[in-house]
Amino acid sequence: MKKLVLAYSGGLDTSYCAKYLSQEEGYEVHAVSVNTGGFSSEEINTIQEKALALGASSYTSLDAVETFYDKVVKYLIFGNVLRNNTYPLSVSAERIVQAVEIVEHAKKIGADYIAHGSTGAGNDQVRFDMIFQTLAPKIKIITPIRDNKLAREEEIAYLQKNGVDYSWEKAKYSINKGLWGTSVGGDETLTSHLPLPDSAYPSQLQEKEPKQVKLTFEKGELVALDGQKNTPVANIELLEHMASKYAIGRDIHVGDTIIGIKGRVGFEAAAALIIIKAHHLLEKHTLSKWQQYQKEQQGNFYGMLLHEGNYLDEVMRNIEAFLTDTQKNVSGDVFVSLYPFQFRLDGIDSPHDLMNASFGSYGEMNKGWTADDAKGFIKILSNPGKIANHVNPS
Repeated sequence: MKKLVLAYSGGLDTSYCAKYLSQEEGYEVHAVSVNTGGFSSEEINTIQEKALALGASSYTSLDAVETFYDKVVKYLIFGNVLRNNTYPLSVSAERIVQAVEIVEHAKKIGADYIAHGSTGAGNDQVRFDMIFQTLAPKIKIITPIRDNKLAREEEIAYLQKNGVDYSWEKAKYSINKGLWGTSVGGDETLTSHLPLPDSAYPSQLQEKEPKQVKLTFEKGELVALDGQKNTPVANIELLEHMASKYAIGRDIHVGDTIIGIKGRVGFEAAAALIIIKAHHLLEKHTLSKWQQYQKEQQGNFYGMLLHEGNYLDEVMRNIEAFLTDTQKNVSGDVFVSLYPFQFRLDGIDSPHDLMNASFGSYGEMNKGWTADDAKGFIKILSNPGKIANHVNPS
């Protein structure tokens, strides 16, 4: 039989693929899901049962949470990446790691085919296919939903005809959860003017009393919460659990898709937004103005290329090396206060804080120069303007 690896989530599209490819096309289907922070052990067990019942020869769950952090999330933090100054690339960043893990698994078991359930109308088809074609150009990509332009109703009818009668009722809101946040889609996000209701978000307001939390960074990585050391992944999960009870991190992102149309998606990413903003504040105190300027350019570029599916381009490794080097002095504590629906950055404490009072306090008293030094500096600084005005008087 033709050995095929199917990127399997347990949803309607991939369930159709599992049944159709094994029963109609004669493939030996090996279903694979990649956990980047969105699946519990119970959900993985349910996905396995469903995949095997649909005709898959095997099912494998790949745990890639730590890999996702090490390969992607760490650099999103280093670069303070927020697409269009809003979206922390919560789900789009996961697809890259998932694609890499799937293609490596296909190579491992000697599969000649890889299938996924993408339609022809989204970004994920680009991200998956680009990774697959780059890392395994000889493996053929199979996409029944995209190739046959199948509607949801056609998929359900086929499955029911073949004795598969799960509840395929479409949820009012589509939720995709991962380590770095959760996307939320619904009828409102198909418009340009409607907000998502509070009930659409997976986390509801539970805490109303303000709470301060201390985030400790070492060379740009979150190593402790309130003095308790842990791995960065564990700290992200703990902060998400804590801050989501305040219904923090909700927003709607509007951006350009890879295929050229505008898209709108809601998201909830309490930990991601708090960490990025806290990290950025620490950098304001510990980096030079030119470091900050160049980091902003490279961070935005990194996020754009990641979103567009260009993760494997060598320039991404170059930017990662640059971002890592900028973090040598980004260590210290950041104090953040949590409130219902919002958070505030209170301040920082760092041995690398460049607000060193021995050189003076801005707007107050200087200790490192005289009045004559200041006047001479200002006189020289104004020379370009004086010359331009003399040559070209207004």
